[in-house]
Amino acid sequence: MIKVKLDDICMAQSSNLMQKNLEKISGNHPIYGASGLIKTVDFYKQEKPYIGIVKDGAGVGRVMLLPAQSSIISTMQYLLPKENIHLNYLFYALQYFDLGKKFTGATIPHIYFKDYKNRELWLPTLPEQQRIAAELDAVCSILAKQKQQYKFLGELVKSKFNEMFGCPVANDMGWAMNKIEPELGKLDRGVSKHRPRNAPELLGGEYPLIQTGEVASAELYITEHKATYSEIGLKQSKVWKKGTLCITIAANIAKTAILGFDACFPDSIVGFTANEKTNSIFMHYWFSFFQKMLEEQAPESAQKNINLQILRELNVITPPIDLQKEFATFVTQTEQAKATLKTQLNQTETLYKALMQKYFEDEGGQE
Repeated sequence: MIKVKLDDICMAQSSNLMQKNLEKISGNHPIYGASGLIKTVDFYKQEKPYIGIVKDGAGVGRVMLLPAQSSIISTMQYLLPKENIHLNYLFYALQYFDLGKKFTGATIPHIYFKDYKNRELWLPTLPEQQRIAAELDAVCSILAKQKQQYKFLGELVKSKFNEMFGCPVANDMGWAMNKIEPELGKLDRGVSKHRPRNAPELLGGEYPLIQTGEVASAELYITEHKATYSEIGLKQSKVWKKGTLCITIAANIAKTAILGFDACFPDSIVGFTANEKTNSIFMHYWFSFFQKMLEEQAPESAQKNINLQILRELNVITPPIDLQKEFATFVTQTEQAKATLKTQLNQTETLYKALMQKYFEDEGGQE
């Protein structure tokens, strides 16, 4: 087995196809950009399968394995294998190199073949390249199926909400309507009398501190946190109980998630405590239908925000609590299935990373 440079096993070609010039063209041959398929046209530039690399702008360094009789636009670059390299093996080697970390340019990021053509990797025989690529293909196929199943379970819950309660915006099932406060529970802003970045002594203790980003990135439950308050930090804040529905009112507007543990949060987050007429799971999914509308209505300032009064006056469909509990039970069962699938997905991702490291770290992991 020999060590080679990328320049020895593939060659780059530029594209002069501008997306704006393709609007009136149609056909059967796909043309790709940084985000994937753009459209189909009546011509193609590459007869055989190839690799496309995003060289300019958003997604710079992304590696795409693309089919025969297709093309790419000018923000991408063709990478064509020579006779001594298996295309899929080259694709995985490039994935491992993580070209997106090597871009240059402050205004418009870019990376060209000249920037990475001297990267080295060991070149096994073609049959061995094919075996390695097939092994990685199989793991990627499992990963894709698991991700698809995970996404389906998330969509299933929203579908169940619509099935049980209709459209919450139109209220086409004619449910009673109640304002969030005081009719359905209590809303209170988080408390942080001082900004932690200006007072580091507030941080580093045992009391979890949740920020808007953690609410926005959670799915249903907030299960982890990055920061904690010290005893001093706790004294100028407030602890919210596990099960509280967190609602963001600044930066990320009307994103919601349920606390999976007792925690503090700042005044950019509102805590909702449900009464006997509703529950946090139902309210979380109700908000998911209104989040974009609330975000669009938020006044423009240094950063978007909404106030507590806007939330208080929102009218919420209020089906019988037993029906809401039935929905919450369905959600809980679905979340359990998602947790099992997430564990399997994490195991598959760990296997994929281990195989990539096994085949490419020593070979191509260094400049």
